[in-house]
Amino acid sequence: MSYTKMAFVYDVLMEDAPYEKWEQFADAMFKKFGNNITSVADLGCGTGQVTRRLAKTGYQVLGVDYSEDMLAYAQQAAAEENLLIQWFHQDLRELNGFKNLDAVVSFCDVINYITDLNELEVVFKNVNHMLNSDGLFLFDVHSMDHIENNLKEQTFAEIYDDLSYVWLCQAGESLGEVYHDLTFFVLDEEQYERFDETHHQRTYPINTYRELLKKSGFIMKGLYADFSTKETSYSSDDQRLFFVCQKNSR
Repeated sequence: MSYTKMAFVYDVLMEDAPYEKWEQFADAMFKKFGNNITSVADLGCGTGQVTRRLAKTGYQVLGVDYSEDMLAYAQQAAAEENLLIQWFHQDLRELNGFKNLDAVVSFCDVINYITDLNELEVVFKNVNHMLNSDGLFLFDVHSMDHIENNLKEQTFAEIYDDLSYVWLCQAGESLGEVYHDLTFFVLDEEQYERFDETHHQRTYPINTYRELLKKSGFIMKGLYADFSTKETSYSSDDQRLFFVCQKNSR
């Protein structure tokens, strides 16, 4: 997907997002399951909020995103903070040129944008090829209950001084599938400019992820929910699920 004009307002819309919690969760999992983690790739890095926080923690980080606009913002922000981060414009389904990384993360439901199971398998296998023999892969997704009960057929709206939006969540044809139709009104000098975005997401049952990860060469190390570092058996109250996986070198 391409965020196009949304890159200009993304950080405003996400200013309350718990980026520190993503960074803290990753750091905790690296220490719990990793073997001297130093090099990390952030897939679907957007404007680099998590990427920069990982870099500040001391990791050697690279960011990958499909949107050149997002990467331009990320690069500028990193330069202003004197952070040495490499940025790459690539599609997660066509990743190439990355080898022997200690860990890969993909947060903020990036994986939910891979809405075809075959393509999701391609992404998981691409990640596997990026990692060293015991590298870690961490990602999160919306839970099935969250999409079915909290998002589908809902409308959200926000009004700021220079930005407003209306967000419609419409059900797709499949279980766990949703289309986000967003309309933005952004103040440009003395008048508002309207633009529209449609984002397509899908989530799958936990066992589907488990099977696909195993098929793609990973061992599940743990399932977590809503930023907790305590393993979960999953309940309907959980909104965001975190998968912690390790490359199976056998």
